[in-house]
Amino acid sequence: MSHSLLSFLAFLPLLLAAVLLVGFNCPARRAMPLTFVVTVMIALIVWEMPVNRVIASTLQGLILTVSILWIIFGAILLLNTLKHSGAISTIRHGFSNISPDRRVQVIIVAWLLGCFVEGASGFGTPAAIVAPLLVALGFPALAAVMAGMMVQSTPVSFGAAGTPIVVGVSGGLDQTGITEQLIAAGSDWEDFYRLISSEVAIIHAMTGVLMPLLMCMMLTRFFGRNQSWLEGLAIAPFAIFAGLAFVVPYALAGIFLGPEFPSIVGALVGLIIIVPAARAGFLIPKQYWDFPAAKDWPTEWIGSIEIKLENLTARSTVTMLSAWLPYALLAILLVLSRINIDVKTLLSHHLGFNWIDILGEEAISGSIEFLYSPGGIMMFVVLATFFLHRMQFSEIKAAVRESSRTLLGAGFVLIFTVPMVRILINSGVNPTDLPAMPQVMAQWVAGSVGNIYPFFAPAVGALGAFIAGSNTVSNLMMAQFQFDSARLIGVSSALLVAVQAVGAAAGNMIAIHNVVAASATVGLLGREGITIRMTIIPTLYYLIAVGVITLIAIHALGITDSLM
Repeated sequence: MSHSLLSFLAFLPLLLAAVLLVGFNCPARRAMPLTFVVTVMIALIVWEMPVNRVIASTLQGLILTVSILWIIFGAILLLNTLKHSGAISTIRHGFSNISPDRRVQVIIVAWLLGCFVEGASGFGTPAAIVAPLLVALGFPALAAVMAGMMVQSTPVSFGAAGTPIVVGVSGGLDQTGITEQLIAAGSDWEDFYRLISSEVAIIHAMTGVLMPLLMCMMLTRFFGRNQSWLEGLAIAPFAIFAGLAFVVPYALAGIFLGPEFPSIVGALVGLIIIVPAARAGFLIPKQYWDFPAAKDWPTEWIGSIEIKLENLTARSTVTMLSAWLPYALLAILLVLSRINIDVKTLLSHHLGFNWIDILGEEAISGSIEFLYSPGGIMMFVVLATFFLHRMQFSEIKAAVRESSRTLLGAGFVLIFTVPMVRILINSGVNPTDLPAMPQVMAQWVAGSVGNIYPFFAPAVGALGAFIAGSNTVSNLMMAQFQFDSARLIGVSSALLVAVQAVGAAAGNMIAIHNVVAASATVGLLGREGITIRMTIIPTLYYLIAVGVITLIAIHALGITDSLM
């Protein structure tokens, strides 16, 4: 079989998913089962993988799926618990009277609050919170969705307590094979993993510092009376100050604490700095900016759901301190569990599951640490919130019911997507000695674009997120591909895996699933195309900037894999 045909067949599962999801607008719940079946057929017929290895890979993927779903459930349940306790309403009210300038409001509410929600919950929840809040503050529904989607960028790689890195990158790479190379070079997996997390944080910080400014410019260009970029640029000093207030602690947390904390820490520090600065008018232009009168708004700006701030939830008796306390507790527990050896050991050695060499297949293993996982920690915070906010049993029951419904939709897609990824990665063991499918893809890409591939590496990550609607799933699908591509063209594999995670975060701004979810919260379903045509602008900015940074890092700074 020719190398070109083999490369096409290796790419076929990803191409099929793209065509079904994007070309035919097929729901993921239909597209991914079919893609999984095609992957199995290619693995058995073309790669001649043993049936036992395909089954073992599928079981490995299912174990990883349970681990992902545990985190998703914890994140969504915490959000719904806070909604039913009245905490989310209290938090929203706290942002309503800081400044009359819409540019300031979008920075504080969409950017900083959205980044915090992404860090704590992830999985598209920031837009679901930010969009209705902005509408309640007087934003057009379309502007609210656009802003909500733009926050799905810098904080996403460390969203849901670092899930895209903790689960996506770790699960998407062949840890066994890479660890052997690292040990041979006198290093280990933990050092390599920390290097990737640090590089993700640094690259995001360099690129994301301008996102608040771009958000303001998009707001004034598409929703202002004068449709002017310059009216957004006029708030550049404050916007860049807000960007720095987030990305500096964000980057430091990524370097020194690990992937669970950057978005949470960056947003908390940013809010502490920026909210008082905004109240004092620091660096804010004297001339406030606002939308045209609501009666002059085009029909396409307006959603079908009227949202009033006082009606966002049935109750709002929780104080501001109590409302933020669960998130503070989550941050403290996450920090303790990651930096305190005794706490880490206690959590990781209880209520876990570990299956080594599944079905006798060497190097195919799976494990779940229910308590050490961010999902377990979030479940503890949910329990604490129940007592702290003096909730009724009926309220926590409603939160569990709503979270379970959301989980079922995500779970059905993931039980096909993640096993598909594991089959791709484990396909390198076969009687014909063919490389694993991601390696074949990497060989084709390396041969086609060679040394300029690093510039396009973030776009590959964005494509995966656009297809799957998830940074985590994009990393699961593409991390090994990026690693192998880097090794073949002789550049830093850690850097390209990091760039994969950054690009996948940017791809969330145009991910159809996320746009649909955000649009639904303000009654804009059916107008997703308009949103995507706007958010493609910040997406392109992000991918081009990261591509240039990557080329400079490799060719000007000479960054290499010092650990391998």
